Amino acid sequence: MRYIAPPRDSVAPEVFARWPLCGWRDYGAWMQGARWPSIDELNAVRPVGQRERFVAQTLELLKDGLHYEQRIAERGEIATREANWHDLFNAMAWLRYPMLKRALNARQMADIAVMGTQERSRAQYALTHFDEAGVIVTLRDRTLLDLWDAHDWYGLFWRERAAWQDGRATLHLFGHALLEHALTPGKLLVGKALACLATDDGGDAVAECAQGIAAGRLLCDPLELRPLPLAGLPGWHPESDMETFHRHTPCYQPRREGRKYPAPLAL
Repeated sequence: MRYIAPPRDSVAPEVFARWPLCGWRDYGAWMQGARWPSIDELNAVRPVGQRERFVAQTLELLKDGLHYEQRIAERGEIATREANWHDLFNAMAWLRYPMLKRALNARQMADIAVMGTQERSRAQYALTHFDEAGVIVTLRDRTLLDLWDAHDWYGLFWRERAAWQDGRATLHLFGHALLEHALTPGKLLVGKALACLATDDGGDAVAECAQGIAAGRLLCDPLELRPLPLAGLPGWHPESDMETFHRHTPCYQPRREGRKYPAPLAL
């Protein structure tokens, strides 16, 4: 069933104090203000030197006949619907993670050159899934990866609950659809994750993933992405601090028979 975001003036204020939206407080005025930000306001805070810019998605714009990704690659224009939650969160993702967005666009364009705009490859599905629901998780404890591999959600999110607060497990939420879904209180969010395993201080997980995506080493198939029930993380769901939640929540699905995940990216 297609998700329909609540109207701006009916969003429950408490969702902005809970993860993941509280992690985007630097854009709080755009999310919680009385009015929607304008296209000019979005462009005003672009990183220095960023070629891509936001443009209003109008009927006139769409008459150019270009695919959404082509418009970005060829003209640097990110078609953006005004007064729209999904596109606002997409803009925020572009502003925070331009390297990832640019890598995804380059890969989409490479496949469009081969497949055309009417067909989609396995890689394009993987790229789109990550764009919409992507999470980058860095683990500094191999036992956490073993729990994740086994879909031992009780172990990963309850017995090892402290790992998500003491730095052994950290994440970057990238997927803008996850931010949109978080507008609904109590939503059981599930991300599609790329996993990294770090030693000592490790490296820059976002930069490494962006480079891997651009080079075609990552996101060649949707099955590379690991499900991560974000609702189980401390502070992400109103009931996640109760043990019973981790025994019975429907977003904790068992691993399918024969399902295997690729090795994590080494940092």
